[in-house]
Amino acid sequence: MPTVRRPRKGSLAYWPRKHAKRPYSRIKHYVQLTEQKLAGFAGYKAGMTHIIIADNRQHSLTKGKSVTLPVTILECPPLKVASIRLYKSTDYGRKVASEIFTSKDKNLARKIMLPKKEKSAEEKEFDDVRINVYTQPQLAGMHKKKPEIFELAIGGKDAAEKLAFAKSILDKEISIKEVFKEGQQLDIFAVTKAKGTQGPVKRFGISLKKAKSEKGRRAPGNVGPWMGNRSWTVAHAGRMGFHNRLDKNKWLLRIGEKPEEINVKGGFVNYGNIKNQYVILKGSIPGPAKRLIRMVNAFHPNHRIPAQAPSIEYISQHSPQG
Repeated sequence: MPTVRRPRKGSLAYWPRKHAKRPYSRIKHYVQLTEQKLAGFAGYKAGMTHIIIADNRQHSLTKGKSVTLPVTILECPPLKVASIRLYKSTDYGRKVASEIFTSKDKNLARKIMLPKKEKSAEEKEFDDVRINVYTQPQLAGMHKKKPEIFELAIGGKDAAEKLAFAKSILDKEISIKEVFKEGQQLDIFAVTKAKGTQGPVKRFGISLKKAKSEKGRRAPGNVGPWMGNRSWTVAHAGRMGFHNRLDKNKWLLRIGEKPEEINVKGGFVNYGNIKNQYVILKGSIPGPAKRLIRMVNAFHPNHRIPAQAPSIEYISQHSPQG
């Protein structure tokens, strides 16, 4: 048998492997929308189960047959608009010209300090409009009061139309059915599960050295005379997990309003029962239970995935704990 050499598996595209700054991602770019609506939404990851659908993919070998799919469930309580941000383009990039805050909310006050006086905004001094929204975790199936707050782009033909739409939804609740529809594809922004400090074997998948090798069997081998100052491309021990990741083209199978149709016996592990609207997404999603997952319209949709959601024949509600 030849000697198997595996210097590394980790991609250098994700370097440096540092932690995210917060448990939910920041999104800088959105798909341009002419329709007046939010460009994204967010939900809490509850867990996974499996479903049976009637395959409606045009070129699938199982077209028209019943197939089993692993799915992820996200609970999506309504979002509320915290403020309207007016941006002005400058030589140094886009800067905030002014901001219009909502009326005082005790739940929002747990996260940020609200201004005592409302500031008026001049419509002639801005080029783009975005909004700050905050979650309502107290409505979800977990014990949490402090909301998450993040920025979202909105659709519209011009800045004046965006501002008019933003003022109409200020201090109002927005449901996920107003933003997405069943069958479309979404890009998922999430922060992965943290795993603590790990060695190079677990972190980069390097091979073990021979049993009688000296100076560590799970350490990288000899990489030359510069051992005191190894190259950054050599697998090192370090913190693993809690990274910002993008998962593209997730198929939105259902937006549901009846939690009893999806709740598993005994509740989802480390989460509990769902109490609000929920979405079913095909496949797995980064992050542990209770983590906030952000969703936007897909930048480059897969043309092989149909634009209409398939009919769901069965949803497993059996407890994963037996």
